[in-house]
Amino acid sequence: MEMKHLLSYTTVVRLGSFSRAAGELYIAQPTISLHVRQLEEELGTKLLIRTTKSLEVTETGREVYDYAVSILQLKDRIRERCSGGERGIVRLGASTIPSAYILPEVLPAYVKTHPTTYFTIDQGDSRSVTQKLAEGVIDIALTGMKPALPDLAAEPFYEDTVVIITPVREPFLSMKEKGNASLEKLFAEPVILREEGSGSLKAASAFLANAGFSEERLRIAARTNDPEAIKNLVAQGLGISMISSKAAEDYSRENRLLVFSFPEIAGRRLLYIVTKKHAVLSEGAERFLRHLRQFYAAPETRRRM
Repeated sequence: MEMKHLLSYTTVVRLGSFSRAAGELYIAQPTISLHVRQLEEELGTKLLIRTTKSLEVTETGREVYDYAVSILQLKDRIRERCSGGERGIVRLGASTIPSAYILPEVLPAYVKTHPTTYFTIDQGDSRSVTQKLAEGVIDIALTGMKPALPDLAAEPFYEDTVVIITPVREPFLSMKEKGNASLEKLFAEPVILREEGSGSLKAASAFLANAGFSEERLRIAARTNDPEAIKNLVAQGLGISMISSKAAEDYSRENRLLVFSFPEIAGRRLLYIVTKKHAVLSEGAERFLRHLRQFYAAPETRRRM
């Protein structure tokens, strides 16, 4: 069994296409097909069912995929460990809030003490990031939702809340000054929401439920999964929104948005470190994981509201 066969096979399964796998690996498509066929012949079983229009992974093929991913990861760990020194690649995945607001504060602090570490960062919503972790594309994921996949483990590392953001204008300025803002008044305005698959949407939905509201009662003006776009749209007057207090910090500090907090109904919004159960992480990934836990265990960084 050759590593090139396993690499071709896992890439085909991950991308769902022989042609896309050939493009990613810079190998001719007939060679990719040959590698998969040789692997099937060696194992004496069918791994993929191919037609002109579809590609289906057999039940055995799924098991072989998981084993193959583990083998390839171990190969990378051995190569990294024997290459000497601190140099290593850490493959991170992060959903929107961690990628935009957590990584920018934790990575610089880490690189100061580990300057030879190289990071690759895969950004997406919580669902897509955890799927890539399960497929072995990344080593560690930071998400705003607990994964539903059984082979993944999640631990909370940062506590956040949901706040309402509005433009810096009337009637919101008066509400802020007089302290008489109410959910009825705020939700009479158009609302900008996140899209499905987002941990922030789940947190916002819980906020609404605790307040006795539903999406059907709102005038939804737009949906987007980009928190920066949401803040800009609110600042320009399109509507109000519910976002992570972490995401609102910079615009609030610069007086570009007004922030209204309702702690009695906001509850906790947790961010999670997600890893694959029983996975063998590289020395660099393990080192970064320890740093991440320690960084947010410190009182000054555990919770910044």
